[in-house]
Amino acid sequence: MGKSVKLLSENYFSLNIAAGVDKIKDTSDFPIYENIGQCVEAIDVILDFSRPDSLSELLKYAMEKKIPLILCTTGYSEEQILAIDSSSKVAPIFRSANMSLGINLLNRILKMVSPLLYDNYDIEIIEKHHNQKMDAPSGTALLLADTIKNELNGNITYVKGRDGIKKREHSEIGIHAIRGGSIVGDHEVIFAGQGEIIEFKHSATSRDVFATGALKACEYMYRKEPGLYSMDDILKGYFD
Repeated sequence: MGKSVKLLSENYFSLNIAAGVDKIKDTSDFPIYENIGQCVEAIDVILDFSRPDSLSELLKYAMEKKIPLILCTTGYSEEQILAIDSSSKVAPIFRSANMSLGINLLNRILKMVSPLLYDNYDIEIIEKHHNQKMDAPSGTALLLADTIKNELNGNITYVKGRDGIKKREHSEIGIHAIRGGSIVGDHEVIFAGQGEIIEFKHSATSRDVFATGALKACEYMYRKEPGLYSMDDILKGYFD
C-alpha cells in the first residue's frame, strides 16, 4: 500500500509526501523513520496503512501535534476503538474499514435497500482476501453487516461461518471469510428470497483503489476540526 500511495500521490498537485514510517527502510526521495515519534518534518496529515499495534503511537503523535490522522487499518480491538473515539475529541481522526469509494457507495445503497428487503429475504455476506490477511471476518464485511443491522428493527445476530446441524434463523446475518492466494478483496452481499436472489458485489482488482480513496481522504482532512470522520463524510459531498 505504501508503494501505491507513493506512486498515485504524484497525480495530486495538492499533496506531497513529507516522510514515511516503516521498519524496512527502502530507497526513497523522502526520509523514512522506524516509528512516527522520530518524525521531525512539518506535516499536515498522517496516513496509516499498517497494523493495529501501531495505533497507540499514532494517536499519541496526532494528539500532541493536533494533526489529522487517517486510519486505514482494520482488526482493532474494542479497547482500541474506544481509544480512537476518545482521541477524536482532541485531534481530527478519519477511520474507515475500506478506503474504496465503490465499497462505500455500496454501503450507502445497503442503507436504503435493507429495510425494504429484510422481511422477505435472508441476508448472507461472503468476503474473500489474500492468504496474508490477519483478521477475519474482514473489517469491510463487518462494516457492511453493521450498516444492515443498524437499518433493521429486531434483534439481529451475526453467524460467522456455519458449522453443525441447525436451521438458519431469519434474524441472522451470515458472514463467511475465504483466504487464499493473492485475492485483493471481494465482498458480496446476498439477499436470498423465495424464487429470487438479489446480489450486491464489489471486487477490488488492484490496491490502487484503496490508495486513491486514502489520498482523497488526505485532501478532505486538511485543517479539519477535532472529531471522528469517515468515507461517508466524503460521499456526502457528491449526494448533498
